[in-house]
Amino acid sequence: MRFAVIMAGGTGKRLWPLSRENRPKQVLKLIEGDTLLRRCYQRINAIFDHRHIIVLTNKGYADIVRENLPDIPYDNVIAEPAVRDTAGAIGLAASVLARFDPDATMAVVTADQVIKPAKVFHQALEDGMSFVGKNPDALITFGIQPSFPNTQLGYIKLGEGQKCPHCDNEIYPVEAFKEKPDTQTAKEYLSTGQYCWNSGLFVWKAKRVLELLFENLPQAKQPLQRIQADWGGPHQEETLAEYFIKLPKISIDFAVMEKAPKVHAIRLNCQWLDMGSFSALADIIQSDKNGNIVVASQSEVINCKNSVLVTEDKEHLIAAIGLENMVVVHSPDATLVCPIGETEKLKQLLEILKQHKKEKYL
Repeated sequence: MRFAVIMAGGTGKRLWPLSRENRPKQVLKLIEGDTLLRRCYQRINAIFDHRHIIVLTNKGYADIVRENLPDIPYDNVIAEPAVRDTAGAIGLAASVLARFDPDATMAVVTADQVIKPAKVFHQALEDGMSFVGKNPDALITFGIQPSFPNTQLGYIKLGEGQKCPHCDNEIYPVEAFKEKPDTQTAKEYLSTGQYCWNSGLFVWKAKRVLELLFENLPQAKQPLQRIQADWGGPHQEETLAEYFIKLPKISIDFAVMEKAPKVHAIRLNCQWLDMGSFSALADIIQSDKNGNIVVASQSEVINCKNSVLVTEDKEHLIAAIGLENMVVVHSPDATLVCPIGETEKLKQLLEILKQHKKEKYL
């Protein structure tokens, strides 16, 4: 069978003070009153039965995820007892799926991305699953056609594309994974036409990705096998709590993708956004005539330019005069005021709050 796995464990520190330790970015209502998680679910529900959609999230987020996605079965939300990066999360999901369906095909998507139009994404997923169905040892990743020399994303280098029977998209062999480049290197990547942004979206057989995890990350083998053996039984949660924490903290790219044979890619020629910062709102929300992004039910803006003003409180008024290139974000107990160019220091600010014993604001 075909299954979709939504990765929904990220906190989103660069979206503080809206995102918190108990309220991750994927449940913020920033897109026309809707959440990123809900939009992600709606996007994949068009091609996956809701009973075949699994959500992986942190233990502290499980309840709020279930509130956002009341359509999927309760047990389809899997709460990770510790943070173990994407290799551990994907290994957990693959172990669960392979236990009940040894031939399970697994599409991995993330909850904090915006992808438009959905039909382009749907076709790419369908093609990826069709290719893996005929080539069960293959791994599929999705490359985003770059629109500018981004230095905040990893890249993948593609070989010569080939037509695949019953697929609309060409399938490309992946020649290399590249870490975040400097500006000059990113420009060189774009000039060749061979490079795409690394989307973090995948399709593969659950059984195959487990084989590669055990081969390249042998310390993950025993914990995942113990979790798999007890899944669905009376000791499921006890075993998960005991063994999940023993998994190495490493990304699936480092653990598997950069080492595996038969890695292929499909180009996604669509609007794609990794919603990691307030400035990213400019790519999904229409600005006013002065370039301001306003996410607020009540606002008054005078002589402001290229600024971001955000509140989720429908009764709270945001009023601003003379701002330029600023971010103002209101939450019930904290307000951020910051130049747009300084938002990368938010993680540093949160560390200072912790040092000053202001954890209630984290």
